[in-house]
Amino acid sequence: MQRLSASVVPGKYLVDLLTFLKYLPECSRPGQPQRRGQNGRYQLIGENLVSAQQMFLGTTDKVYIIDKVENNPTLINGHPAWAEEYALASNSQRPMDIITNSFCAGGNVLGNGTWLNVGGNQAVTYGGAQADRQDGGGPYNDPDGRQSMLDPCDDGKCEWSLSLFKTDQRWYPTLETLQDGTIIIIGGCRYGGYVNDPGQSNPTYEFFPTRGKPITSPHLQRTLPTNLYPLTWLLPSGRLIMQSNWETVLLDPQTWTETILDTMPDAVRTYPASAGTAMLPMTPANNWTATILFCGGSNVTTPRWTEKDFIVTQQRASSSCVKITPDMSPSYHHDDPLPEVRTMANFILLPDGTVFCTNGARLGTAGYGNNSWAVGQSYADDPHFMPLVYDPNAAEGQRWSSQGYTPTTIPRMYHSSATLLPDGMFSCSVLISGSNPNSDYNVSRVRYPTEYRTEVFYPLYYTSRRPEPQGLPLQLSYGGPSFTVTLTWADLGGNVQNLAKAKVVVIRTGFSTHSMNMGQRYVELESSYGGYPDKTVFLHVSQMPPNPAIMAPGPAFLFVVVNGVPSIGVQVMIGSGQIGEQTILPVESLPDSAMPKFSQNLPGSRNSGQSLKGLTRTGTVMLWSALAVSLLLALGGI
Repeated sequence: MQRLSASVVPGKYLVDLLTFLKYLPECSRPGQPQRRGQNGRYQLIGENLVSAQQMFLGTTDKVYIIDKVENNPTLINGHPAWAEEYALASNSQRPMDIITNSFCAGGNVLGNGTWLNVGGNQAVTYGGAQADRQDGGGPYNDPDGRQSMLDPCDDGKCEWSLSLFKTDQRWYPTLETLQDGTIIIIGGCRYGGYVNDPGQSNPTYEFFPTRGKPITSPHLQRTLPTNLYPLTWLLPSGRLIMQSNWETVLLDPQTWTETILDTMPDAVRTYPASAGTAMLPMTPANNWTATILFCGGSNVTTPRWTEKDFIVTQQRASSSCVKITPDMSPSYHHDDPLPEVRTMANFILLPDGTVFCTNGARLGTAGYGNNSWAVGQSYADDPHFMPLVYDPNAAEGQRWSSQGYTPTTIPRMYHSSATLLPDGMFSCSVLISGSNPNSDYNVSRVRYPTEYRTEVFYPLYYTSRRPEPQGLPLQLSYGGPSFTVTLTWADLGGNVQNLAKAKVVVIRTGFSTHSMNMGQRYVELESSYGGYPDKTVFLHVSQMPPNPAIMAPGPAFLFVVVNGVPSIGVQVMIGSGQIGEQTILPVESLPDSAMPKFSQNLPGSRNSGQSLKGLTRTGTVMLWSALAVSLLLALGGI
């Protein structure tokens, strides 16, 4: 994506506007998926160079995969590779040198589009044993740095670099992007292990870029031993919900005070219990209110985690699902339970508004070790192969389904990852990779080996004819003038009534690791619909809601969904493209929706996409909308 700079000089911003308009015709006309797939099925697409302990989508074509330091066969700069760039269109890979040991790190994206990888392990030698020195050296040359950054690219030339600011020592930290595009870094422990303990706990949070010394969190002090990777989301109110062990709090970023909410029901959801979690879609219908879903995990009392007779692989996972709307109420409410118990599930938000569930196990938890009861070294057993989908709009008792799905054949438990793919090659499918419950590279003589095989899962909408909307922008402001998206009769499936079932959604796919996608969220934009006399139909679409806490600034993906079928995603920049306070613009009111009075079922489809008259009108609207946004942003002093 062409990143737009945010200059305070209007003339400079007009240059960026011309760049915007230059790329608009090419980037705003999604087509059809280029790869064949079968609805409801997994497809093996190859093997990675490294095992996918962490994974994120940097551009529409590039996925970045990060492993822990181990003896992978692929080499780079004289040592095994622990990171790679995977190009989707060409199905090619290149190793990358992430420099430091990112084992059990966290990650997220800054408001300017830079990805941050924070935390992780000290330098190690074979088998994950601590090295004699922490500045590198043999055999792996993996200095303890914990400050890796990446600006994604499509030319194959970007590389990981080290920030000048070194964060505090943290295994298993959580990162969440804030409304000014900075990142809060929360919790973790200093030396690693199955669960946390007072001798190494780091019950603090800090910021990137730095705001000074870390701040102590009473919540993290109280929630040992299962407060690693604390489950955290920025809420529309500007507060943060943090959930660890059995406790949940709201953190006020203005006063840094914590308010205790109700106790988590039924199960521990944080690592290593590792429930599936996601913030459900925020839409105009729910006034962009944040509801968080927690499913699975393990019902283990606090003392039990560290008792010597606790045989983890005999611990049955939970099937409980609960949700909370913390800006509205401190209480949890039970939702439809999972059809089967599950730990280490990955929840992926799909453009149609459903939640895809993959990976995980019925017995045990995350983690590995040399215990006599471990399965090889795995702390989990009895893997799940059948995926599920959760529909938040379905009737109670009918929200979970596997109808139309076929199972995978690959066990994916500890150190698995998954992410939505919006690109034209695998449009709106799910990339799934990883699984390595071993201390080092191990592909033989073990039930659950280091897994390099990578799959794509094709949702039930995959083979449907995709909408090909025209007029999608490449940048969205907070408030501001609306834009117009045009659709054809083919986009509506030959039925004009489907225009009322069209929506425009923005998804940030997040940083996937340890059954979480940090920063993942879904926002539906407000829209209305209508048609021109020449039978071109359109959506009037608002910019982002005028609140950066609903979706923090930075890169995301824009989709048009018609009757449950999404278009190919277009990468957009939310906000200014810079770190700092975001400009809030007045919201332009949308005209009322009006259903065109055309024949509902016209024969054939229009290959031209839209008439010249419709195209001219849409182009004019896009031109003036883009110009207005650019000038308002420039004059707002971004």
